[in-house]
Amino acid sequence: MVIENFFRPRSIAIIGASNERSKVGYSLIKNLEKFKGKVFPINIKRKTIQGRKAFKSVLNVMENIDLTVIAIPAQFVKKSLEECGKKQIKAAIIISAGYSEIGNIKEEQELINLANKYKIRIMGPNCFGNVNPYINLDTSFSLSMPQKGEIAFIAQSGALWISLVEYSLNKFGFSGYASLGNMIDVDFADCIEYFNKDKNTKVILCYIEALKDGRKFLNSCKKSEKPIVVVKVGKSDAGAKAALSHTGALAGSYEIYKAAFKQSNVILADTLTEALDKSLLLTQQNIRGNKVVIITNGGGTGVLTADLCGIKNLNVIQLQKIIKSLNKFLPEDWSHNNPIDIVGSSSHKEYKNVFNILLKNKSIFDFALVILNQQKMINIEKVAQEIINFRKKSKKGIVAILIGGKEIKKAEDLLNKHKIPNFFDIDRAVNTLKGLN
Repeated sequence: MVIENFFRPRSIAIIGASNERSKVGYSLIKNLEKFKGKVFPINIKRKTIQGRKAFKSVLNVMENIDLTVIAIPAQFVKKSLEECGKKQIKAAIIISAGYSEIGNIKEEQELINLANKYKIRIMGPNCFGNVNPYINLDTSFSLSMPQKGEIAFIAQSGALWISLVEYSLNKFGFSGYASLGNMIDVDFADCIEYFNKDKNTKVILCYIEALKDGRKFLNSCKKSEKPIVVVKVGKSDAGAKAALSHTGALAGSYEIYKAAFKQSNVILADTLTEALDKSLLLTQQNIRGNKVVIITNGGGTGVLTADLCGIKNLNVIQLQKIIKSLNKFLPEDWSHNNPIDIVGSSSHKEYKNVFNILLKNKSIFDFALVILNQQKMINIEKVAQEIINFRKKSKKGIVAILIGGKEIKKAEDLLNKHKIPNFFDIDRAVNTLKGLN
């Protein structure tokens, strides 16, 4: 499978490798310092690049090359790609810009013709490279290598990758990244197929401006054994025009995309933050169904959460079956409804009592939203531990909402350690759960 050459190459040639810090080719070599495979810098003028022997052309390299990365002005790309073809390199990432995104369709078509002639798979042009943290592969020119994780990110954007990596450090990791750029060949479906077979990937996250072959994409989603979370831009005229100038992509009707995604088991997110939250939740927990139970020690936050759940089409279940059991263990003035408001004076023991009753009646709910409003009389860490115990015993989806000041930090860390998502923002927590089924 040639696509594997993009993510697990044993040898890479960098066309446009440089000793100058201001050049993309400098960063490409620098970011491959820890890569365990072979790296061949290609530069027509220099004999060495950053301490490595350099070659004038890939044709001068006597060893096999699995992947080439091209980062030179657009007018020279064609010649370099032809040399890659003669060298029998089967995978090429073209970082160089200056094609359909500026109306230069003819030059782009010439690249396609060359790729067809030599049977080269192309990622790009006008892309940002790709990443596999598990083998220290980074053919992008981002500042940082992400932590190893279980989310694969496929995008028509490099800037998003830079921001995501910096945001993710010391929080979560990625299994891989593919920047598709103008997408003249390798597309979302190709990468989805690859990441479905990748043992390190649990969830596939896509940022889509437009699809060139919608049927191929939807078929790959239907076949996918792993959840696919999508952020689709182009909801507005302004967004559609921006997508066209970015990668030369016609965004098309958002409503048509939305309907097609729904039929293909794609999980749609409105924002990148929501997409990340959903992706992280799906790497940590197996969410099935739509029935939610809400447990809170504050009436207002419970009502607000229930209202948002209703707006987002989550089923806030009725509790007739367990009300008598709850009456035995909760204060008289508890809500007698869902949300289960255990009242503000309650301790971690009331949370535990509710959890124990729910454990005996697991069939009535699919996941729980557990809200903790910080009070002077409550031990926040003990509540967090009860949430962890509940998650372990129930094996249901659990999301926590911790509302308070700096005192909640230890509880947050404890929940994170046990892979239980927790939020300060009620809306963000509910959005994470919406549309997962």
